[in-house]
Amino acid sequence: MNVHATALAEAHRFDAPTSVFARDVIQDLSRAPKRLSPKYFYDATGSELFEQITVLPEYYPTRTELSILRTHGPAIAAIIPDGAALVEFGAGSTTKVRLLLGECRLGAYVPVDISGEFLNAQAEALRADYPGLAVHPVTADFTAPFALPDAVRDMPKVGFFPGSTLGNFEPGEACKFLKSARTILGKGGQMVIGVDLEKDERTLYDAYNDAAGVTARFNLNVLHRINRELGGDFDVGAFIHRAVYNRDRHRIEMHLISKKALTAEVLGNRFSFRPGESIHTENSYKYSIERFALLARVSGWSLVQSWTDEGGLFSVHALVASD
Repeated sequence: MNVHATALAEAHRFDAPTSVFARDVIQDLSRAPKRLSPKYFYDATGSELFEQITVLPEYYPTRTELSILRTHGPAIAAIIPDGAALVEFGAGSTTKVRLLLGECRLGAYVPVDISGEFLNAQAEALRADYPGLAVHPVTADFTAPFALPDAVRDMPKVGFFPGSTLGNFEPGEACKFLKSARTILGKGGQMVIGVDLEKDERTLYDAYNDAAGVTARFNLNVLHRINRELGGDFDVGAFIHRAVYNRDRHRIEMHLISKKALTAEVLGNRFSFRPGESIHTENSYKYSIERFALLARVSGWSLVQSWTDEGGLFSVHALVASD
């Protein structure tokens, strides 16, 4: 790190998570093509923007998954043992977990997310509404191994991973995550997971290019975050949001496209952009039930049951760790 970068780091008094953020940003923007990890969307502003996305008329995944949880809640709850700890990977709004809380007798709820401020606010709201429920928030990158609280050590454990966040991972990374979750949850662990399904391209395009521009603001916020937290000097207005469907790879791709030739500096590292050059910020893979079942199997899980909405837009699956 050069003298200027060292001075910036001192000025920002980086904690460990911010240092990792800085490392990843510099490494990923140095690649060809450039990219940024979607996990860095979710600072407090990004988390709030995503909650706005979930209620947009074009964005079907949240309302469709909620309809599945409402319709099949008793059947889903039936696989969750009494007194279990429900571990939600990448916890956001508590709307979905509340549907399960109404059906289950949990021993504890463990929301896990990288955005500690948002996570703790949601945990406090849940404690107020469910005073008898033990809530143990864990601020961590759920894509990497982390320790569960000692308070849930002896409880049966069930993972909860709604929202089709699994689709943001490359298939190999999705397998790695599922294996890691299996280890974290331990022997006899179970999982309830939401997975977006393949469908017509118009529906997919509209869902990620909403008319109100909220998804665009969500995508661009990662550049604002780099400027705020890492002292970057991105001209955010010089980038536009673009989301396209890659038919061959069964995925939506989100990009930030430079409208002109420019340079941006982050901690003494300068990055040049050509007109039309992309920063690839996110993928959202879409699965068939058969392809997801295969992914689960090779990751150490057995598919117990699947539920879908009437239109076949979305799916929720119950998994159990293979012996």
